[in-house]
Amino acid sequence: MISDKCSILAKSPVFNRFIIATILLAGVVVGAQTYKDFALENAKLLLFLDRTILAIFTIEALIKIIAEGNRPLNYFKNPWNLFDFVIVAACLLEPFIHLGGAFLPVLRLARILRVLRLITAIPKLQLLVTCLLKSLPSMFYVSILLFLLFYVYGAMAVFLFGENDPIHFRNLQTSILSLFRVVTLEDWTDVMYINMYGSNNYGYSDGDLLKWSPISNESPVGAALFFVSFVLIGTMIVLNLVIGVIMNSMDESNTEMSIKQEIERRKIQPEPVRDGLHDLHSKMQELSSEIQVIKKMIEEKKNLSE
Repeated sequence: MISDKCSILAKSPVFNRFIIATILLAGVVVGAQTYKDFALENAKLLLFLDRTILAIFTIEALIKIIAEGNRPLNYFKNPWNLFDFVIVAACLLEPFIHLGGAFLPVLRLARILRVLRLITAIPKLQLLVTCLLKSLPSMFYVSILLFLLFYVYGAMAVFLFGENDPIHFRNLQTSILSLFRVVTLEDWTDVMYINMYGSNNYGYSDGDLLKWSPISNESPVGAALFFVSFVLIGTMIVLNLVIGVIMNSMDESNTEMSIKQEIERRKIQPEPVRDGLHDLHSKMQELSSEIQVIKKMIEEKKNLSE
């Protein structure tokens, strides 16, 4: 049947490599179109390549749809397939919907994201992506903590340094943006020195003094304590929480991947004795964790009774 042949072709490594090469070529073509002089000189070649790439992508989509047999809508259940189809459809409709020549080349560049299919072929990349996805909920709470830190320090900076340094701390939003620069350690000492020695003595040019009219105010101790404490808390502590969250997710992802690999191994090459010992070892680990929890609960009850 045609659907079976299309299915074999769609899953063929050669076919997938050819599509990935085409994606890379599409990225090169889009990049070449950003150079106006080169694009005008080679307009016919770029147009030919663009149409050829579009034709290949269209054929690819048709092959994958036909490969689904009597259920072609299954093709759209895959988010990557849906993304590909939207890009191809937008390019095919270009002559009819008149979105403009500057829009669709950028849209076509998104097609190169299909290179992310390499993730499914490399287990280590799968692990990294799974780790990042797992860490998103915890990263959200870390982000809230960072926002609170920026908000409190930003408001304090406006009150303490707004008159002396209006370029960096004239209002809350500018203050938070300046603190973001500080937490990235991008010349943060210059911002600190302006407020330690006063805007008339450091950092402000004559033009800046005329434009912003700051009220110079030296605060050598207060400014040093403020910025050093912010860098220590923001950079050395809070941002390290992000690393901790990612490492924890990495451990969980490693465990899940090990389980998947064990399941695949048992399907391909079952070994009853080894598999039984592996399961027994896992059960013992779970039992040990439960014993630790029970022991902790008993200790807490003893402490409460005393």
